[in-house]
Amino acid sequence: MYSSASTARLKAARRLTKRALRQRERAFLAEGPQSISEALATRACVSDLFVTAPALANHADLVAAAADAGIDVQMVSGETMAELAQTVTPQGLLAVCGFVDVPLDSIANGVANGVANGVANGVANKGPTLVTLLANVRDPGNAGTVLRTADAAGADAVVFADASVDPYNGKCVRASAGSLFHLPIVVGPRLPETVAALKRSGLRILAADGRAGVDLHDPRAQAMLSEPTAWLFGNEAWGLPDDLLALADESVAVPIYGRAESLNLAAAAAVCLYATAAAQRAVAQRAVAQPAVRPAASASVASA
Repeated sequence: MYSSASTARLKAARRLTKRALRQRERAFLAEGPQSISEALATRACVSDLFVTAPALANHADLVAAAADAGIDVQMVSGETMAELAQTVTPQGLLAVCGFVDVPLDSIANGVANGVANGVANGVANKGPTLVTLLANVRDPGNAGTVLRTADAAGADAVVFADASVDPYNGKCVRASAGSLFHLPIVVGPRLPETVAALKRSGLRILAADGRAGVDLHDPRAQAMLSEPTAWLFGNEAWGLPDDLLALADESVAVPIYGRAESLNLAAAAAVCLYATAAAQRAVAQRAVAQPAVRPAASASVASA
């Protein structure tokens, strides 16, 4: 049913461990049953699946589903898998997938949540209400965790601005736990142009900055969160410099009530995104609960 991996296929897959070659081929490696299952479920472009004998025994249904979808399934040794996966304890499943990012315009112009590989889920012209914007975020584990959190919070998109880590980095893909395939991502646009496009689409840009005078629980901040929002997050070590803060409409701090010096990027992003999602959901629920206003009866009906 499955063939042994050819030398040519292995060489092609190994090349995808390098960013420049990923960009040239517009393909990347996704490791593990969670990521591969989500890639198949969202009909992402998967061309090859490499599997070890133990992984085949443990995930026979997933491997069979890939084969049924026309994906070339190839058996490899544990040693070869370790080389491809570049992890200490490989999970035995590794797929070659096509890039899934979309143009910035498709987000700013209102492509609906649920886009995978640039194909909308059929709900068009829905303006974005929650977008995550990463500026100079360099750690792939942090970036993947923010992507996963944005997915969980119901964000419409995540934008990796030009100086941020490659979302197709193996560590970032693993940290996203399949969320890379769930929501639109935009890769590489310059930050000023990105902010301008998101503002034109009706989003307020909020910068997460521990030095801000307004904190997340301030009534003014809470009022802003209920409206369409794009959160701007900066580098793990130095945050957002003044020139990038100037692009935002407002800077908001996550309050620290204990003695911790700060929150790391992923934790701060989770707090901000969930606070925004909660505020927006509360507004939506109030709108649904509010009874419709019935027109007043006409004078003739009333007199009758």
